[in-house]
Amino acid sequence: MINEQIKQIAERLKGLREVLDLTQEDVAKKTGFAADKVAVFESGEVDIPMSFICDVAQAYNIEPSVLISGYEPKMNSYFLTRAGQGVSMERTKAYKYLALAAGFKNANIEPFEVSIEPFEKLTLNTHAGQEFDYVIEGRVKIQIGQKEMILEKGDSLYFDSSIPHGMLALDNQKAKFLAIITK
Repeated sequence: MINEQIKQIAERLKGLREVLDLTQEDVAKKTGFAADKVAVFESGEVDIPMSFICDVAQAYNIEPSVLISGYEPKMNSYFLTRAGQGVSMERTKAYKYLALAAGFKNANIEPFEVSIEPFEKLTLNTHAGQEFDYVIEGRVKIQIGQKEMILEKGDSLYFDSSIPHGMLALDNQKAKFLAIITK
């Protein structure tokens, strides 16, 4: 079951494309996703990978938080996010993102607090840039390319995020990590 937030993000993606007078094929060329995938993401009927949101944002020089929240960042000297108060995005029941710098204009990185509920299927994705993940709570299995690793509380990993990657919460418990993604 797709939630209302996914539908709103899909509407913003489609609206951006239409305002820029682009076809789904144009977006596909810029992001590396197939045109039929772009159409599916714009339908609001499926989960939209964070990698796609970041790729669209980078391709069209907007902040990912604009696509996630619909709000334009305003701050350019600092932006404070109090505990639990970031811009929330629930992609699926398994993944919940909290954007921690959503109000900072022209940020060079995108920091997220990511919560993963236990689930069984590992889904791999890619996006431009690099990623740093720091486990705050629980244990996770991460796959980068063909390599699988187990990360525990306090462990961190830095990697090229153009390599297919994904995470699973282990021990049938929720895991939480800080993800910092470069543009």
